[in-house]
Amino acid sequence: MDYRNIEEKVTTVSTENIYKLNGRVPLSKAIPFGMQHVLAMFVANLAPVLIVCSAALVRGTGENLTSAEITQLLQCAMFAAGIGTCMQLYPIWKIGSRLPIVMGVSFTFLGSLLIICTNPELGYEGMIGAVILGGIFEGLVGLSAKYWKRFLTPVVSACVVIAIGLSLLSVGMDSWGGGSGVEDFGAWYHLLIGAFTLVVCLVSRYLLKGVYKNLNILVGLIAGYLVSVLFTVTGVAQMVDFSNISRTIEEVGIFSIPKLVFFTSHKPVFDLGAFFTIAIVFLVSAAETTGATTAVCTGALGRDIKIEELQGSLAVDGFSSAISGCFGCLPLTSFSQNVGLVTMTRVVNRFTILMGALILILASLFPPLGAFFNSLPQSVLGGCTVMMFGSIMYEGIKMLKECEFDDRTMTIVSLAFCIGVGLTQTSGNFFSAFPREVGDIFNGNAVAGVFVVSLLLSLLLPKKEHSEK
Repeated sequence: MDYRNIEEKVTTVSTENIYKLNGRVPLSKAIPFGMQHVLAMFVANLAPVLIVCSAALVRGTGENLTSAEITQLLQCAMFAAGIGTCMQLYPIWKIGSRLPIVMGVSFTFLGSLLIICTNPELGYEGMIGAVILGGIFEGLVGLSAKYWKRFLTPVVSACVVIAIGLSLLSVGMDSWGGGSGVEDFGAWYHLLIGAFTLVVCLVSRYLLKGVYKNLNILVGLIAGYLVSVLFTVTGVAQMVDFSNISRTIEEVGIFSIPKLVFFTSHKPVFDLGAFFTIAIVFLVSAAETTGATTAVCTGALGRDIKIEELQGSLAVDGFSSAISGCFGCLPLTSFSQNVGLVTMTRVVNRFTILMGALILILASLFPPLGAFFNSLPQSVLGGCTVMMFGSIMYEGIKMLKECEFDDRTMTIVSLAFCIGVGLTQTSGNFFSAFPREVGDIFNGNAVAGVFVVSLLLSLLLPKKEHSEK
């Protein structure tokens, strides 16, 4: 890939601009490529909202949120993800990276958010207050990146990117099997649809010509969805639930504007303890976003990350999470699925990714459209995402290759992965003697452990002194 002209300013509308950071692309090309990004992350963007908000208690009542309220929060999740993506692509002041990064609701916060929202004294309202405060905290940390960027050495960044890829591999395989926790996980029809989707993606990548070969994920998604509909209609297997679309229309309507939480009956409660519970997770999210942003620069743009880009990316990660909290939703982060898509296809055009962001916002205004996207079977997503997740790990290995292979690097990498990944594979709670929050952060998140261990070793281990020849 020739990276020399990838970031030059382009004024003419051209299909070739799809491989350039700036410049206009014909809508006939920009919309399908943008749609590909939306479909790659749509279900994963909504899943954390469903998990957390279904368990959340209304503060002081012990009751759960209603079905209609949860549906509206799903709508807000799409809206916030679209706004956050727009901020990344086209910055406001220093908030934004100008890089092809898609924002979405993060799984990283799941454990800590469930602790807060299931506490009757804090509830859903306490959780939203913590999200708003935590987002502002991470945003300020991001704006000060130039003061601590030197501590993120190349070996630390490489370890984090590899860990992101590793942590997503099980997510892709869970989706292929039909989705985590479903009764028919691993059923033959899930495995068949996932395999069929993957084969279509691979065949499309090698048979399609020009820019169209990079639409292979979209082609696979459509083909897998159509076969899933065929299985459902013929009674072979119930894979697509169309009733969710009609139910969404009944509960929310055809058109609905996302509401700020301040104008609902669930006004946020700002509790210092809840903020401290979630603040450390925002730092872990910052490490993930650092790795994802670095992977985009090295894997798709062929260069190192700039301090302004890191600063802007982390600022959006934080402040867009605060905006999401203002709509009653969960924190956002850079979506690794889409980082994998960008690095695999090399489609980096900001205008093209903007089309995806606008589709998300449009889907939030028309809830039935969002419900239609959400009907995409998990096995179809699994067939598409396994290769994308692997490409993230591949980019991390390429980054590691640029580091000096000596005893110090070997020690950092070995211990970072042995401890960070090993913690997620223990038979019990390794941190049972510590507060519950510690276990929630490290036992279920390999990225957190790899980041902390590699950072500490990078700071503490003595560097090899080079002598002049």
